[in-house]
Amino acid sequence: MTELLTANQMRALESAAIESGKVTGLELMERAGQGVVDALCNNWPELAETAHRALVLCGPGNNGGDGFVIARLLADRGWQVDVFLYGKAEKLPPDARANHDRWIETGEAHQWDVDLILSGARPDVIVDAVFGIGLTRPLPGEVARVLDHHARESWKNWMRIRKVAVDCPSGLNLDNGHVPLEPDMEAPASEPPPGRSNIADLTVTFHTPKPGHYLELGPLMSRHLAVADIGLRGDAMERGIIGLPADPERARLTEPKHFGAAGLTALEPGTWPSSVLPKRRGGAHKYDFGHLIVFAGGVGRGGAGRMAARAGLRAGAGLVTLVCPKAALMENAMQLNAVMLRGLDDPNLLGEVADDRVSGFCLGPGLGVGTRTRALVQAALARKAGERDWRRPVVVLDADALTSFADDPETLFAEVHERTILTPHEGEFARLFPDLAEAVRGAKSKIDVVREAAARAGCVVLLKGADTVITNPEGAACLHAAAYDRAAPWLATAGAGDVLAGMIAGLAASPVSADLIVAAEAAVWLHVECARSFGPGLIAEDLPEELPKVLRALSL
Repeated sequence: MTELLTANQMRALESAAIESGKVTGLELMERAGQGVVDALCNNWPELAETAHRALVLCGPGNNGGDGFVIARLLADRGWQVDVFLYGKAEKLPPDARANHDRWIETGEAHQWDVDLILSGARPDVIVDAVFGIGLTRPLPGEVARVLDHHARESWKNWMRIRKVAVDCPSGLNLDNGHVPLEPDMEAPASEPPPGRSNIADLTVTFHTPKPGHYLELGPLMSRHLAVADIGLRGDAMERGIIGLPADPERARLTEPKHFGAAGLTALEPGTWPSSVLPKRRGGAHKYDFGHLIVFAGGVGRGGAGRMAARAGLRAGAGLVTLVCPKAALMENAMQLNAVMLRGLDDPNLLGEVADDRVSGFCLGPGLGVGTRTRALVQAALARKAGERDWRRPVVVLDADALTSFADDPETLFAEVHERTILTPHEGEFARLFPDLAEAVRGAKSKIDVVREAAARAGCVVLLKGADTVITNPEGAACLHAAAYDRAAPWLATAGAGDVLAGMIAGLAASPVSADLIVAAEAAVWLHVECARSFGPGLIAEDLPEELPKVLRALSL
């Protein structure tokens, strides 16, 4: 996994490394600048072959210091480099000032002048080293004017200019992915607000990505993300790997990679732990992998439940039963083969269709909003551990199962248990946690907000989206982003969330399943991987059928 360090966490690791005497701030700055130049040349090899022109925009902090290093290294390669400083050289932090002074031994650092910058010689590359990891306030207007220029004023003249952002496009809050604006700031309807059109072609960050690279506007503004190793070791290294419970202090990115002593590496195919995808050993019985019950809606409303059931079966549940109103039995019988089918009208009689070998329930997809759904949810949550599994059955609540408690979420929270996973999209999340949903739209990080939601609910909460956040009540947090090279726009299709609920339940229902948060993040990763494998034209029914191909590619 890749840890996502906040601005404060990253500063603390750098400070600890410097205080230990193992590295100096100047050495870290030099490595950062070299990392940007290396990433620039790797991303655009044609720029590495001959000299070009760069415009380097430096800010008043250490991000500006990185900029001076980059300017010097590019000049050493024969480039023509124009440097502008926002702020006063005498007020730069010590390391940044040292690199400023080293730069002006061979070049010039112009004071920030909007007109002079915009009227200067056309560069091949713009380096944005104005504000980096720590900015939480709105961009100053004169900085926003320059950084937004090629997107908002003379795009046609600047369209082939590459923009490289150091740590992040200036203005982006790397803790939450927002671009803060002045409270009374308004832009013309035809233009994005100041700072939000500051889109980089390449963003180079250091040691590890930050949450804001993947949350909200982060992927849009960063566009292509590279991570430069600046040599931090010790406690700066990752604490966990895929398949292990998440760290409550450090959020992690859900991907089968690990940043160890050799740098960021992908795990070899087949190395996913058996606790994540348990159906890998021979000599087992179907009940060894769990019996999952998925509830479906009434006549004409069974499609979502059927997709969730098939997804659960494909994901690894040993057997899956679809439970529906008796009037809908014939409709569902015409659609199902491997998935078993039972009829149930009275939620109080759940025991008649679910014996003590049932290890998981999935409720919500197409179930309908109302008292019957509430009663089914409460009956499933009340189930105790069975003879074959010492744990209570896992309960995955999605869609209508959540909305049915919108007027009284505290009742739901009082009945969930530690084996419950709530999987709302943003609208459903807002119905259960209206105050927290408002906080996401404000300045708080989505990761922190979902942590609060999980603590309040007392169970795992998975907030779906292009940036899916999964947390548990103890604060462990995972983020899966369908962004950059994992973008999957085809998932914006009806029923995709129903399939995800079934996949989560299918993985988590196994009596030997992993920690719930680990099972949930594996399901989210596989869900996107199926969409990427299938490609354009995807509809929700395709996702479960693509899963065998994805698992084969992983040697599972």
